[in-house]
Amino acid sequence: MIKLVDNAQVEFILGLAATKKRLDNRKNFEGFRETQIEYDVSMNAEGSARVKLGKTDVTAGIKIGIGEPFADRPDEGVIIVNVELPPIASPNFEAGPPREPTIELARVVDRGIRESGAIDLKKLCIKEGEKVWIVYIDIYALNHSGNLFDASSFAAVAALSKTFFPKVDKDYNVQYGEKSKKKLTIKRLPISCTFAKIAGKIFIDPSLKEEEVMSGRLTVTCSEDMVHAMQKGLQDGFSASEVDKCVADAMKVSKELRKLFK
Repeated sequence: MIKLVDNAQVEFILGLAATKKRLDNRKNFEGFRETQIEYDVSMNAEGSARVKLGKTDVTAGIKIGIGEPFADRPDEGVIIVNVELPPIASPNFEAGPPREPTIELARVVDRGIRESGAIDLKKLCIKEGEKVWIVYIDIYALNHSGNLFDASSFAAVAALSKTFFPKVDKDYNVQYGEKSKKKLTIKRLPISCTFAKIAGKIFIDPSLKEEEVMSGRLTVTCSEDMVHAMQKGLQDGFSASEVDKCVADAMKVSKELRKLFK
């Protein structure tokens, strides 16, 4: 792994963090870096979006197909999240099979969407036990400058919000490349907010250099009125009061972020 922060920078960042200061002059619980969302960036997807979170750059594309339901959920459609972290996005990413960070990232995005009930999976059922819609969410990192968790989640949710079902013939064969007028219904917009613990202090939306020195990570995904998922990472824990503070700030900040989704 290539170290992007040398020892002198580590000490400098830790010193700043100890006094609740950051390299980019944001306060510890101040909002996200500048966030931009661009829709319909792929002509071949049923829905797509590109998100720039500071210099972090992520795209998400949605493909919808037809397949069999899971045996234990015969009347529900399926969501499948795939993430690609190519070398072009960071010198620390390698080509090849998904590694642990990629798998964790996909699971966090998946859980936020699934547990929030953003998509009513029962409405994706075509014929119980035989045929359902399968929603594939493909996330591709273009540049990693910190906080891929939230950038990926934003891109996935934005793409889903602009997704239309493909046309099908009378035998339910999908006519890819031809969208129908039926839009995928999104019941709510789950927004994730990731917090980093550095030198015992907590910071929202960590930059890449902050991620290099953080000792704990917590991602909180919430809708307009409740928390749906949390993911803890790295070795340092979060006290009950720290979790409460993160949840409160996630609820507050997500209200502002949600305004970006048109």
